[in-house]
Amino acid sequence: MAYFFAGVLALLFGLMLAGPAAVRAAEKPLIFGVFPKLTARQTVTAYLPLAKSMEKQLGRPVAIYSARDFETFVERTARGEYDIVLTAPHLAWLARQDAGYAPLVKYAEPTRGLLVVARASAYRRPEEMRGRTIATADAIAVTVLAAEAELAARGIERQIDYQTRDAGTHYNAVMQVLNGRADAAMLGLHPYLLLPSEVRARLRILAETGPLSSLMYLTHPRLPARDAEAVRRGILAFAGTAEGTRFLQQGGYGSFIAADGSELPALQPYALEARELLRARR
Repeated sequence: MAYFFAGVLALLFGLMLAGPAAVRAAEKPLIFGVFPKLTARQTVTAYLPLAKSMEKQLGRPVAIYSARDFETFVERTARGEYDIVLTAPHLAWLARQDAGYAPLVKYAEPTRGLLVVARASAYRRPEEMRGRTIATADAIAVTVLAAEAELAARGIERQIDYQTRDAGTHYNAVMQVLNGRADAAMLGLHPYLLLPSEVRARLRILAETGPLSSLMYLTHPRLPARDAEAVRRGILAFAGTAEGTRFLQQGGYGSFIAADGSELPALQPYALEARELLRARR
């Protein structure tokens, strides 16, 4: 039984990273795209109960997908491959501009960008990052962009005073610090709170940004209004369960609140910066 379960997980992770087309050819569920701030296994563990709650309201399957990196996730979102998407606020601006996604709900508690170091390190001030290497989930993450702006305000410029190294996820960025491959890491407050307690115990926060709008759930315009409303009901129903309460507490999300997109224009500068960074990679 253990081998069967492991095989199913391996297949699921492979499909998550391969893209939605493989599942669409089979059962045609709604595709729920989750921003790759966690590993594939962590994403499934965290969001499967939420997907099940959506299924109950929709009366049809919901398949969880992510991507191997932020760039791939943004490209798939722009192509409209996800029926439901959970993404960063600045990338929500791109999702609306590029594919017409409509904001649905978001987490009530804002996030922040953090600069963390190993607890045992000698670093005590952000200025000590000059000449150092900082691991990041990805350069386009809004918390990374904000953390870089915080350092720039202190006269410490990216790729001039310090080097960055993309680690793929917030968790991997932290592990690079703990494994001695980077001097510090930039990550978001919510991913930091989701780290295992034994990992957080080995870290120390050196600096943090001001509050930033949190992750947002959006639906593709091809979804009928009744399905978008069913997704919303499923999310809110999940919040009322014991699993949902734990999920919101562990992530420091507070609760789910309605999102009408009114805050997105303020995130346009971060969105355009992310777009330019993505274009430079092609």
